[in-house]
Amino acid sequence: MANYSRRDFLKTGALSGLVAGTVFAGCSTGLNGRETKWKGEAKNVIIMVSDGMSIGTLSMADQMKRMQHGSASTWVSLYEQNILKRGLMEMTSATSIVTDSAAAAASWGCGHRVPNGSLNIGANGEEHTPIFTHFRNAGKKTGLVTTTRMTHATPSGFIVNVASRGEEDAIAAQMLDRGADVLFGGGNAHFASDKRDDGRDLYAEFQAKGYQVARSKSDMKSLSSDGPVLGIFEEHHLPYTVDHVNSDELKNRVPTLAEMTDVALGRLSGSEGFILQVEGGRVDHAAHQNCAAGLIYDQLAFDDAVAVAYEFANANPDTLLIVTTDHGNANPALNGTGSGYRDSDSMFLRLSEFTGTNSVILDNLSSDDSLSKIREVIEYNTKIAIDTDQATMLRNAMRREYREAYARMNSANPVLGRILANYTAVSFTSGAHTSDLVELGAMGPGSETINGFYKNTDLFTLMMEAAGVPATV
Repeated sequence: MANYSRRDFLKTGALSGLVAGTVFAGCSTGLNGRETKWKGEAKNVIIMVSDGMSIGTLSMADQMKRMQHGSASTWVSLYEQNILKRGLMEMTSATSIVTDSAAAAASWGCGHRVPNGSLNIGANGEEHTPIFTHFRNAGKKTGLVTTTRMTHATPSGFIVNVASRGEEDAIAAQMLDRGADVLFGGGNAHFASDKRDDGRDLYAEFQAKGYQVARSKSDMKSLSSDGPVLGIFEEHHLPYTVDHVNSDELKNRVPTLAEMTDVALGRLSGSEGFILQVEGGRVDHAAHQNCAAGLIYDQLAFDDAVAVAYEFANANPDTLLIVTTDHGNANPALNGTGSGYRDSDSMFLRLSEFTGTNSVILDNLSSDDSLSKIREVIEYNTKIAIDTDQATMLRNAMRREYREAYARMNSANPVLGRILANYTAVSFTSGAHTSDLVELGAMGPGSETINGFYKNTDLFTLMMEAAGVPATV
């Protein structure tokens, strides 16, 4: 574990141009004239990414924690105390005003806007050197921590070069070649010999290069103190927090994002310095699925990891800590309900009683199920008794017979989300990414530049300049 103490107020943890299809590509040549007296003063860089976090997600997570625990979320508390400098960031990709996670991560990971779906490869096939290569060449350690597959878009944007984010077998192999010091996440399907198309046993190959391999929380906690580590804790993504805390098996076997972050910081800290990227990736997945409970409690789990990173940065003032998101998703919100909106609070709190996400509910249903079973499964996981008409809507959606004016909302997940919104007051605009400007907070060397508007590629420049890391081929 990292050798720093908890702060009292953090102890209460909780579950640019676009015209006619043309967008600016390329990197910033500086930080728009911002002061750079801090250049080279950051020994360490930590970048925290709540993937797919709309402002409604940040707001509702903070509101839920205040209602359940009587204290603000860490992220908002750091804003309240002016510890994190706050700005807005534009996340446009090279091909769309609405970015995907690959292009978003690449904008930070190489300083260029690339096409959606690409990881550090430009529209004309040009390869851009990932930021982890620059830091490693400067003698610094590197680490990735995520609740998604290790080979998913956001972590990959800091370390690999592939034309398509879907090439996850190739991404896993590149991660072996690129030599990060800490890799924690899911994705056994892209490392195990019996899962990969080429039959390569990447676990054995990582071990041959001196890596320790962890496959469970207990493995992670028993790692020896020296050497690089690969921790893969699930076949695909790590479980949603709501599903995780309601399963003894998952709680015992799979570490939380905060636990992985704590171990990673303990392993990376040292005289050389490091860069660590931490992703709460399932926030995005819950937004795609219109799952309010999954969304809010994964955001709170990310917030717990922010608390761990803040404690480290506060104890090590030569650390630049960045807390942000790569894009909005589905624009979720708590809506005013009842006379004078007085019912909003009590309806919102119903989410605290959920024991299963939309994924669990729909995985236990089929389009052939009776209406009574549909109602039973939903009530078991949410403590909400939907009516027969609502159960019929969901079954029709599972049968692809449901029709709404906005066609994106016809499938089972958004229909289930809208049915539950009648009881929780939380609704979504779609199940897709949005073009929102995103939250950007920072503390430490270089954070004084976070006082207004940022382009996504500026963040690459900030991390490189703050750490005094030169660009390398």
